[in-house]
Amino acid sequence: MTHITLVRHGQTDWNLARRIQGSTDIPLNDTGRDDARSAAALLADGTHHVIYASPLVRAHETAKIIASELGMSDPEITHGMREREFGQAEGLLVKEYMSAYGDWLSAPPGAETMEEVRDRALAALDVISEQSRRRSAPVAESVIVVTHGGVIRSLLNHVSSGTLPREGEPLRNGSAHRFEASPGGLRLLDAVIH
Repeated sequence: MTHITLVRHGQTDWNLARRIQGSTDIPLNDTGRDDARSAAALLADGTHHVIYASPLVRAHETAKIIASELGMSDPEITHGMREREFGQAEGLLVKEYMSAYGDWLSAPPGAETMEEVRDRALAALDVISEQSRRRSAPVAESVIVVTHGGVIRSLLNHVSSGTLPREGEPLRNGSAHRFEASPGGLRLLDAVIH
């Protein structure tokens, strides 16, 4: 068993403008760096063994700040935890996206479906938890994974049979969700919001 804490990256200027980033590589702003330090403070109450990050700069920088604050090694990259590809919708304001596509379940041209995002994220977490079990068996290891709102939403929806996150509920930058991963399974333990 592995304890996995998924942390949403810190704020970017596109988050602030409510613009869809997807795979567009937008850096953190100063508030985003503060979000990362706040997330580290939330996680400081426990022992964490390894930190991973999406390859996108906003997640990787968030992970580097958290690792530094917690005295951990630099983050390892996990490509399966990158944000949803939004295709032609990348760069649109959220209101423009909703006007054009109606809801988040839509897949604009060139975009991944939420199911595709979920499946690749689950596969990435399986690899992470398998590596963890090999490193730490029989003791449970605690892993931090810095990722993106769309990825966390897809996993919350999966583990809750569609009841989480609730309609209109935001996933704040720097928020954390703790899961327990076992071979073939993922279970939500709690959400830590700053």
